[in-house]
Amino acid sequence: MSQSVPPPNQPYGGQPQGGNPFAGQQPGAPFGAPAPFTPAPPARNNVALGAVVALVAALVAAGIYGAIIGATEHEIGYAAVGVGALVGFAAGKLGGRNPALPVISGVFALLGVYLGQMLGAAIMISNEFPLSVTEILFDHFGDLNTAWKEEADFLSFVFFAIAAVVAFSTARKTAD
Repeated sequence: MSQSVPPPNQPYGGQPQGGNPFAGQQPGAPFGAPAPFTPAPPARNNVALGAVVALVAALVAAGIYGAIIGATEHEIGYAAVGVGALVGFAAGKLGGRNPALPVISGVFALLGVYLGQMLGAAIMISNEFPLSVTEILFDHFGDLNTAWKEEADFLSFVFFAIAAVVAFSTARKTAD
């Protein structure tokens, strides 16, 4: 059986007393509907996510840096700055303000520059000898590393320092 008289607290039509039909409504919700879905805020202060993204960025940047070295047959300082900036930006943007992330991004930037220089050397060697880049990297990595140590000069280590400093400062500045 249906009720013909509204409950005592509400007048007929279900509107609250006082004459305002929109009283009690959520802001932005049309005609008494529930509030629209709002996405969760992005994760902040997530060290694990920042570290994983920094590692992926370091590997991608190492590939690009190695390709540049292999194509030009020279180490380019701006490319090392780019490695550090990419790693630091990725760590800071997705990892948040954790104080460990700038240090982690600096370490991964060092790894990115090292792997980029190794890839660049492997590309240059593959142009001179009948070996593929993958053969040089996987089958002769010890020889490649020895050759890199012999060829490394002061400027090579300056590129390491530049990449680490840029990654550290970029991760601190881009957090949040």
